[in-house]
Formats: sequence, C-alpha cells, structure tokens
Amino acid sequence: MCRNIRTLHNFSPPARSDEVQAAALQYVRKVSGSARPSQANEEAFARAVEAVAAATQQLLDELVTTAPPKDREVEAAKARERAALRYGTR
Repeated sequence: MCRNIRTLHNFSPPARSDEVQAAALQYVRKVSGSARPSQANEEAFARAVEAVAAATQQLLDELVTTAPPKDREVEAAKARERAALRYGTR
C-alpha cells in the first residue's frame, strides 16, 4: 500500500470526504505512475479519482465492526512514536 494512504475505517469522528478524496488521489497517482497527468490524460485521471473516492466512501459506509472506534489523536501519537523509533530521532 502507498505510505500516504492511511486507514480510514473505524475512527471517531468518521473519515471526512476530503480524507477519502486524498486517499483516492494517492491511489490513482500510484497506479498511474504519475503525480500529475498530461493534458491528454487529465480527464481520465479526474474520473478515476472520483470513481475511487465513491467506491471508498461506499466501502467505509458499509463496513461494520464490533471494535470501539479509534481516537485520531491517540493513533497519531502512536504513529509519531513509531517514526521516532524508526528514524532514531528519539
């Protein structure tokens, strides 16, 4: 998975539409191998981002879990701690 795509399921508050859109954009960039499409491919790129965002939102809306929602701040702190250990900045 692309490192910039984050887990969006089971958070409190739920993922916002801009987070879903950003994940879709990262996915399409990764799959296409292009951060910015050429003018000839711009329309297809935009349609792909919209389709992936819609599919992602549908998936998030339909997933069920019995686990309690994760707190965004707690998870962000854990990620910072892991990064500090990984990169030796701690």
